[in-house]
Amino acid sequence: MEFPFDVDALLPERITVLDQHLRPPARRPGTTTPARVDLQQQIMTIVDELGKASAKAQHLPAPITSASRMQSNRHVMYVLKDTSARPAGKGAIIGFLKVGYKKLFVLDDREAHNEVEPLCILDFYIHESLQRHGHGRELFQYMLQKERVEPHQLAIDRPSQKLLKFLNKHYNLETTVPQVNNFVIFEGFFAHQHRPPAPSMRATRHSRAAVLDASPAAPARKLPPKRAEGDIKPYSSSDREFLKVAMEPPWPLNRAPRRATPPVHPPPRSSSLGNSPERGPLRPFVPEQELLRSLRLCPPHPTARLLMATDPGGSPAQRRRTSSLPRSDDSRY
Repeated sequence: MEFPFDVDALLPERITVLDQHLRPPARRPGTTTPARVDLQQQIMTIVDELGKASAKAQHLPAPITSASRMQSNRHVMYVLKDTSARPAGKGAIIGFLKVGYKKLFVLDDREAHNEVEPLCILDFYIHESLQRHGHGRELFQYMLQKERVEPHQLAIDRPSQKLLKFLNKHYNLETTVPQVNNFVIFEGFFAHQHRPPAPSMRATRHSRAAVLDASPAAPARKLPPKRAEGDIKPYSSSDREFLKVAMEPPWPLNRAPRRATPPVHPPPRSSSLGNSPERGPLRPFVPEQELLRSLRLCPPHPTARLLMATDPGGSPAQRRRTSSLPRSDDSRY
């Protein structure tokens, strides 16, 4: 596939790896290009044209590979350049392979659901005029070495019949595990899922720091030795002597004042907050005779005197009670 700009100068290596940034790779020393040429725009043009050619070859309604999709996803694109033919001295592109990690729910051979995140083959295209020349195997093998994966560990998104025959011919991938989605996995896909997990970077860093740290560690604290079984005394009455000692009641019961000899002068009452007034001593009991004598000497109430005046035929007790009092002139009649 030819382009109107110099592909050989834009992509110096035979296989170029492009990520989501679509930045041009490092240029060879001595290679010059016009200052106004936008190299990133040229790379975006290559990606868009390769995506259109792949969609046309697979009879897809729309391209699944484009510069905008590459920038919005963390996919990696391997571009194979033709170094032998140089039409008009500008170079050509043979094909590309796009891969990326995706989180999938796949079924194993026992139809159990598994959540995995494998490396997926998302798009694979070799120009029609250069197929069956070993370019596809060269590009696919370079990707396996770069990503450090095995062919049976891959998941293929909607593979064509040509791609399935390619994998069967070069990597003996024939038996597939049926899935409910558009991805295809082969037998042996779950073999690497049960490997023991590798130590994390944090654990490795801590182990290295422990080796490099030569400072002496703090001495371990020694615990007292355990008592032998024979030294334990049996539970006897002598061990219960402490129960006979009167225990002090808990707070606030222990704050109550104890009854002792009454003070000569009781403390003054306090009306401050938090201090309740103390009651004084009760008055002595008055005998009944003295109570009656005090009642006789007490002058009558004016209301009682008015009642006596309105009721001349009062009881003898009332007349006797008021006989010793001086009478007014009105009471004589």
